[in-house]
Amino acid sequence: MSPVLTFCPRIGGRKFFLLRPALLGVILSLVFPSCSKEDEAEKIRSLIKEGAELAEKHDLSGLIKCTTEDFLAQPGKHDRREVRRILWFAFNHYGHFRIIYPEPSVDLGPEGREASARVYFLIVKKEQSTPQVKDLYKDPKGWIEEVGDTADLYRLSLEWSKEKGDWLVKRALLEPFRGTGFSVQ
Repeated sequence: MSPVLTFCPRIGGRKFFLLRPALLGVILSLVFPSCSKEDEAEKIRSLIKEGAELAEKHDLSGLIKCTTEDFLAQPGKHDRREVRRILWFAFNHYGHFRIIYPEPSVDLGPEGREASARVYFLIVKKEQSTPQVKDLYKDPKGWIEEVGDTADLYRLSLEWSKEKGDWLVKRALLEPFRGTGFSVQ
C-alpha cells in the first residue's frame, strides 16, 4: 500500500482514493479555523508592507498589479489608469521618500474571500528627520499621537478581494488628517 494513498471500501458503488495530506488539511482547517484567519491577516499586512516598499521605489507597475481589474480609488472615482497617472505626479512631486506607519488593522470577511484594512501613515522625504515611532508599531493610537503634530498624516482604508488565491485591493480611500480628525467615510 502506498504511504500517500489510502484505499477506502466501496462507497456508492465506486472506489475512492483519498490523499492523506488533503484529508489532514481539511481536518486541521476545521479544528483550527482561527489560525488560518490570522495567517490571512498577516498575508494582508505583508502585502501592505510590500506596497509601501513599491511606492518608495516609485514602482507604478508593481503597485497596479496589486489591484483588481475593477479597482476604484477615492476620494473621487479613479480607476487603475487614473491612479497610475496620479501616483506618477505624486512620486515626481515628493522625489525620494519614506513611508512610515504602525501595524495596519485587518478585518476578514466571514467567507474569507474579502477583507478590509486600515493604515495610518506619513510620507517623509528621505533626508527629513522623523519622529521616533519604531516602538509604537503595535500601538496605532499612540503612533498617531506622536506623529500628528510633526508631519502630514494620512489614513488609507483598503477593501481586499481574494482572486485565484491572491489578495488584491478592490477599493482604496485616502484621507488626510485635518487637525480635528479624519473625514467621515
